[in-house]
Amino acid sequence: MSQSSPERHDVIIVGGGPVGLTMALALVRSAPDIKVALLDRRPLEVPRDNRASAIAAGVRRVFEALGVWDDMESQSQPITAMHITDSGQGDLARPLFLRFEGDVAPGEAFAHMVPNQASGAALLAAVEDGITVIAPAQIEDWRAEGPLARLTLSDGRALAAPLIIAADGAQSSLRQRAGIDTIGHDYGQMGLVATITHELAHEGVAYEHFRPAGPFASLPLTGNRSSLVWTETVQDAPRLLAMTPDEMALEIEAVMGSTLGQVRLEDKLTGFPLRLQLARSFIGPRLALIGDAAHVVHPIAGQGLNLGLKDVAALAEVIVESLRLGLDHGSPDVLERYQSWRRLDTAAMAAVTDGMNRLFSNDIAPVRALRDFGLGLVDRAGPVKTAMIRAASGIGGGAPKLLSGLPI
Repeated sequence: MSQSSPERHDVIIVGGGPVGLTMALALVRSAPDIKVALLDRRPLEVPRDNRASAIAAGVRRVFEALGVWDDMESQSQPITAMHITDSGQGDLARPLFLRFEGDVAPGEAFAHMVPNQASGAALLAAVEDGITVIAPAQIEDWRAEGPLARLTLSDGRALAAPLIIAADGAQSSLRQRAGIDTIGHDYGQMGLVATITHELAHEGVAYEHFRPAGPFASLPLTGNRSSLVWTETVQDAPRLLAMTPDEMALEIEAVMGSTLGQVRLEDKLTGFPLRLQLARSFIGPRLALIGDAAHVVHPIAGQGLNLGLKDVAALAEVIVESLRLGLDHGSPDVLERYQSWRRLDTAAMAAVTDGMNRLFSNDIAPVRALRDFGLGLVDRAGPVKTAMIRAASGIGGGAPKLLSGLPI
């Protein structure tokens, strides 16, 4: 294929993770005649790890509306409650200061833990016949020329579309090629993740232990299993990563205060650096950023993937409605609608998670006393807790249709 005659598509999505796959599915299910291409630098395949992601109720409704939730639900664990504790360095007790329980709607849990294998398999099966998959593929050049954006691949292949969507992660090459800067800062923390089995039943309860180095969360999976998301300082994380599985199991039991009894690691503890990163613009010339390409927040509230899937719901609605009206879905006016819809929510979540991490990641006695007093007040304020649950669940007025489980 010569560079003068590129392959034409309506939308090109770069990045085949859960956000990119859901974006592709939302477009083909909502606009059957749309031509969508999806590129990734690696072959598209079901994740091989046994990690899981917290999916909020609003985002679960996206999967319901797109017809893939049934294939995920049987392997997923509802989160029926969250217990929040606060402890200092070396404290043996884990006093409970805040408890979230109940449903966001009758019979509807505020979140589910969904194995990445289950979500990946469901999304891949749903999109494989409706889109053009180009993977593995390496992008050599991107440019926006009049009514089209154009990608040139390392094998010389050329693609063009009125809109390219960057779902290619925190180090997004498309964002960098478009000259879109980011703002943010490093937290000086590492996120440590693993799956454990444990002696006692979790009963659908997620635990968040606030500790001086950062939060330690255990999130329920099916059976007597939980997913750990553990924040530690960059100075102490290497010591933990170097532990044997038996040593690490004892460390986890101590950190959890034996909440779930004896534990065993189901896989190796792995770590990744934590930072706050927001793109200065979510759009560029015939380009829209979604997911980690647009924003990376602290995992303290488990909202990273949910924010990306909210991007999908908003951008898909903007694109599909523009196509129905015969508008140019890659024009600045159309893309600005997407950006204005998502910037405030994203900035608010970034501020909340950043503030929570600063407030709780210390062992200063007066600060601990004040925050524990505040947690206690929230725990006794039913309407406040209900509002917080609904906000974290992605349910509220003005949300995109998919977040309400409605077709576009």
